[in-house]
Amino acid sequence: MIANPLISWIDAPAAHLGIRFLRGGEWELWTYADLAGLARRIAGGLSASGVGHDDRVVIVEPTGPDFVATLYAVMLAGAIPCPVAPPYLFQNATLYARHLHAILDIARPALVATASDLVERLDFDCRVSTTSELAAVGGSVDRPPASAALLQFTSGSSGRVKGVRVPVSALAANVAAIGSWLEMSEGDATASWLPVHHDMGLIGCLLTPVTNQRDLWLLEPAEFIRDPAGYLACFGAHGATMTAMPPFGPEYILRRLSAESLAGLDFSGWRALIVGAERIDIDVLDRFTALLSPLGFDRRALLPAYGLAEATLAVTGLALREELTTIPVVPQELRLGKPVASAGKDVPRVVGCGRALDGVEVTVVDEAGDPLPDQHLGQIVIRGASLAEGYFRRGGSTSPADEGSTGLTEWRDDVLWTGDAGFLDDGQLFVIGRLGDAMKVRGRTVFAEDIESALLEAGVPRLRAAVLLGSRASGATGVVLLERPAAEWIAAAAATLRRMTEHASYVILDVPRRSIARTTSGKPKRGDMWASYVAGELDGTEVVSPVRTGGPEAAR
Repeated sequence: MIANPLISWIDAPAAHLGIRFLRGGEWELWTYADLAGLARRIAGGLSASGVGHDDRVVIVEPTGPDFVATLYAVMLAGAIPCPVAPPYLFQNATLYARHLHAILDIARPALVATASDLVERLDFDCRVSTTSELAAVGGSVDRPPASAALLQFTSGSSGRVKGVRVPVSALAANVAAIGSWLEMSEGDATASWLPVHHDMGLIGCLLTPVTNQRDLWLLEPAEFIRDPAGYLACFGAHGATMTAMPPFGPEYILRRLSAESLAGLDFSGWRALIVGAERIDIDVLDRFTALLSPLGFDRRALLPAYGLAEATLAVTGLALREELTTIPVVPQELRLGKPVASAGKDVPRVVGCGRALDGVEVTVVDEAGDPLPDQHLGQIVIRGASLAEGYFRRGGSTSPADEGSTGLTEWRDDVLWTGDAGFLDDGQLFVIGRLGDAMKVRGRTVFAEDIESALLEAGVPRLRAAVLLGSRASGATGVVLLERPAAEWIAAAAATLRRMTEHASYVILDVPRRSIARTTSGKPKRGDMWASYVAGELDGTEVVSPVRTGGPEAAR
């Protein structure tokens, strides 16, 4: 009997259900029996290669049966899997190498398991085996579960990459909470194009359906970009009922597809589309519904959610069959500890992210840690069974804090201070932004997400802009990066900054295409880029030199 509940399915794998991987335009089915057999062979190879109990194994594999089997093989071998995304098309090779070496420096793995074509392309500087080599060795293994189920690396959106140590109990609790929230039952099937290497793609769209042995369709992110209609066919033709994605997903579908391109599909069976990872634009959800509802899509399948790697994944989510809720919030009036203002013309609406999942408690507190009333802006704090242990350090220690940072995520006893700002209303959570991606201007808090939303409304494409906020010797500073901007984008950005960052300094940079560093879910890596800007290392040209809003320079 396997003691780890996350891998108990391997004792009795289904022979008629499994994962379908897209290969050369065709779906290739690997049943759970097939995957269990491959996982056992790889686990034997790991043991024979000297991987010991509680060792870390870094897995660098694209979406496919080798990744899934190796992930579970590491657990079977009593070791700790550390999934890492391989380089994707058009990714800057230097930046990827820096990212990979940072992860290897933290994990100090006993072994890297990777695809054969990546062995020569990447410099691992440690022991490496291909998954096919490990499977060929074979053998058996009988070890107790590792002390952690997973070492998952944060997206790096607010600073350097960090390894989050997730205990078996926390991962099992979060998977169970997600299954309960979605009322997952026989006949349900998931389809996903998300990277399977951390949080939403790994836990929400891989571990949860696999633990419950439900059918699953998996695509590479590049396959979704190439053919979003093919992805939608999973729901409209093949029977998938649930998925998750960042707001970029529905927005991209709207850009690429029309009603004519979806003719013949039936979305009436689509029960859950979780939307999370970054600020949600209600206009995108409205237009997505308008596109798909004539084909049977129910708007109540849209489930805004909030989560983070430090809480394993899911924290809150809109209940099934519940209508979306929005609250208008004036960005220029946001102040920590104070009520959110909602009066005024054309006030942006913030989308509710639902209530706490089973086993999770969410509170919004002021700077002293005292709970705030409804509709008061504060920091989101979390308690519950799904919390990770802390950040994994070189040498194997686990730290509750992100050393060297302030106002970001940290554990204090049994409470996770998320570093995210938001407010509650009748138990539902509304997320405003990251405290580390904000600056104080005349007592109010300006969030990078608010400025980016205003830029989008002004006609600047979402994926061609990023906002960095911080403080320099001259005071609070806002930086807008625009990838090869049109003249009207520059004018719109300048006007937006003048309006939203009163009495702060701002600068606008013209940067090369694809130079804005982003996480796998599309969030700008603001911390890394701010550090590069301060060090003078950003590749860009000033199109608006440093200006202090409200000062004499702005008046000329």
